[in-house]
Amino acid sequence: MSEIKRYDMNEDWAHSGIIKAGDFCFLNYCVRNTGGTIEEQVNGAFDVMEERLALVGLTLESVVQMDCLFKNIWDIPVMEQVIKDRFDGKYPVRKSIQTEFADPNGLLFQVDAIAYCG
Repeated sequence: MSEIKRYDMNEDWAHSGIIKAGDFCFLNYCVRNTGGTIEEQVNGAFDVMEERLALVGLTLESVVQMDCLFKNIWDIPVMEQVIKDRFDGKYPVRKSIQTEFADPNGLLFQVDAIAYCG
């Protein structure tokens, strides 16, 4: 069995930002630019994703699946444009969900992902 490795640990939150397990990496709670526009938050979330992927030698092109959480589901076209700009035509499968975030600071977008690292 392959070793499980955890990166970007946060003891206060009891949280790992990325876990490598076998041929896959699991990323969660990619968020940045809270309080900014939806475009700033989507780009910020993908910046965090890129930084975490770099910890294990990967790029956004390695992402195969994403769960995208929105405060307003009608912001999907903004995310789609950012994906077109940043994923170089190597688009992951995804689902988008609208939710009420437990965050008083203006969180509009969060993304979790799975990347292939085999």
